[in-house]
Order: sequence, then C-alpha cells, then structure tokens
Amino acid sequence: MGATLAFSAQAVERGFTSLYDGKTLDGWRAVGKQGPGYVPMGDIIDCPADGGGNLFTEKEYENFVFRFEFKLSTNANNGIGIRAPFQGDAAYMGMEIQVLDDGGPEYTKLRPEQYHGSVYDVAAARRGSLKPVGQWNTEEIVADWRHIKVTVNGKVIVDTNLNDVSDPKTLFKHPGMLRERGHIGFLGHGTHVQFRNVRVKELPSRAKENKPQAGFKALYNGKDLKGWKGLVESPAKRAKMSPEDLKTAQAKADEKMRAHWKSEKGIIEFDGKGDSLCTAKDYADFELFVDWKILAKGDSGIYLRGSPQVQIWEANSPGQKNPPVGSGGLYNNQKNPADPIAFGDKPVGEWNHFRILMVGEKVTVYLNDTLVVNNTTLENYWERNLPIYPSGQIELQNHGNNLYFKNVYVREITAKPAQH
Repeated sequence: MGATLAFSAQAVERGFTSLYDGKTLDGWRAVGKQGPGYVPMGDIIDCPADGGGNLFTEKEYENFVFRFEFKLSTNANNGIGIRAPFQGDAAYMGMEIQVLDDGGPEYTKLRPEQYHGSVYDVAAARRGSLKPVGQWNTEEIVADWRHIKVTVNGKVIVDTNLNDVSDPKTLFKHPGMLRERGHIGFLGHGTHVQFRNVRVKELPSRAKENKPQAGFKALYNGKDLKGWKGLVESPAKRAKMSPEDLKTAQAKADEKMRAHWKSEKGIIEFDGKGDSLCTAKDYADFELFVDWKILAKGDSGIYLRGSPQVQIWEANSPGQKNPPVGSGGLYNNQKNPADPIAFGDKPVGEWNHFRILMVGEKVTVYLNDTLVVNNTTLENYWERNLPIYPSGQIELQNHGNNLYFKNVYVREITAKPAQH
C-alpha cells in the first residue's frame, strides 16, 4: 500500500487528498505499461504518445469525489478507471469514464456513449464541454453508490443511476459496472494526454447492517423471518400440486422452518436439522446481495428461481476438489461451466459477501468483490430438458450443517433494450 500523499505545491481543497507528490508515482501501480509509461514532470503526470498503459492507485475506493485537470492533444484518447481491479479491461471489469478529444478527426463516427465523460459504453455524456485542444480542462467524477456524476469545466455532462441500466447485453458485457469498490486509474491508449491537480475525497460508505442501499429491498429485516417460508418439494412437483394440497404442505413446511431457522442479533441462523429457507415471493430478473458464514466442512448454496445453485463451501467440505475451487460456482451445471473462474473465499468463520446478477438464463457472481462467475447459463436442475424457470423463489440451502446469513437484499430488474 502506497503512502498517503500530499502535494504541497498545489492547493488541495478541504477534505481532499492529493494523489500525486509532484516528483514520483509513489502510491500508484503501472499495469500493462507501454514504453515509458506515465512520467512525472513537475506538477504534471505526462502520458506520452509512446507511453501509457494503465496507472492505478494502490488504494481501493468505494464512494468518492475525484478531481483532476487534463490537457488533450489532437485525437487524444485515455480514460479514468473507477472501482476497477488490476486485472482485465477496466472498462468492463470496472468502469471507464472516457477521456477523448471529441473534435478529433478520428472520432467523427463514434456512438454517443464513447465520447468524453461518458461511462464508456454504458451512459452517454452531453457534448460541448471541452476546451480547445492544448488548453487545460477541469473535471470532477462523483461515484456515490450507484450514482455517477461527471462535471467538466463546470458543466454537468453525466448524471446517471446505474440501477437504471436494465439492458441484459449491457449488464453482462460490463460485469464490473456494479462493483462496490476498486482502484482509480488512468487508462492510456497510445496518445499524448497530461494530468495535474489529481486529488480525491472519500465519501462515507452507505453499507449498514441489514439496511439496504438505494434501489434494493431487504429480504431480511434483521429482527425476524417475515417474508420467508419453508421449503415444499421442487418447483416441478409444486406445480403439480392442487392449491389445497400446496396450502397444507406449506403450513407444515413453515412449522418445520420455524423450528430450525431463527433470527438472532441481526443474523439468520440455521441449526442444520431442517430444510432450506425460501423467500415468500418469486423473482425473475434480479440482483441479489447476501452475506454468509459457514463452519469447518460446511456446505450450502443459494438457489436462484428455486433451482440449485450458487455454491457455498470451504476447502475441507465433502466433495470439494483438490486444490479447492472455492465458492460461487454454479455447482449443478452439466453442459455449462460449473466451477468458479477465481478463488474469492475468506477463511472459515469469516463473513463472505455475494453479489449475484440473474438476468434471463445468465448468472454473474462476485464473491468478496472477486468475479467468480461471468455471464454463465444456469441450467434447470429439476427438468434438464428445459431452460431455467422464468421466475421462482430464492432459497438459502440446507445441507445438514450450521449456517449464518445477514444483509440479504434484492433489486428487481425490468429488462428493456438499450437505447443507442
């Protein structure tokens, strides 16, 4: 982790911290460096035409105000990566706020969401805010939960809520768009751009125990199991039951649920002796947050639309591979990938955090902000000849061991085509 920097040669507004000391790139990490990369030049960070690559802060940021000045050359192309990981393309694995010479002759036929200030490929910026090439511009980027606001030379050019993005292609093309935290960086594209007065102000995290952030609803209120029910058979078998039989079976399942699942000090606890815990409501397309904790050799999962499952287990769980693949995979898939693409688990006994996006037949899963499943089809475990059900209940899976859950939130998504 780089040291906290303060550049005395520049006035830094109250509450802001300079990210450049005027001499070195301490506190930054070069990724995919090209040529000389980024070069300190007094009060300027210079990205020469034969340099660039990506330059990220060592520190990660969640909610923040990022301010800087920049000067473009003709046909200049760069970007500001926000909430980005070191790995992968920041425009897709995080977000990129475009830096571009909008008037450059090479850029006359771009899509609106590719011009300067746009959340690249996601939200188009209003044009006309840039000064002529060779002059210094000011820019402010505010990232506060899902609210992204971009101001250039005093003009607000983007003011968008990422929760409003519902086009499936956009959601799955940009799995990092909804990341909760990450690095800030300059994203070079082999053209000359200069930056100065680079500073940041961190904003408070909005995360609170069992209190949903904007756009989400709590599935667990932190007090009781209102909104949950016991498990009755599989979706296929429930569909064949008469209303009377289903009502009777549900009453018995609810009684059993109350005997083995409980709310205790803001945590859903399971004693390992009952069945899965199910939402009373069915969900179609959604984004789900859930924190979970298991004990040694524990095993569980999250059923989506009533079908298994986003896997939860640990290195010593029965059936775990050697070396362990970790949690988050779509365990019951046969034709499509079942294992996670990365290991994101915390040590046994610590809380883990899932963010699960389910749209159409596709699932993306982040585990502790590590992408472990990317745009993968979830198969119908119960009826292999059919696609996943269009809607269904969300379930916390019983697997015969103690389980703990909290911070269970859902955001329903109404899919509609992107407007280009």
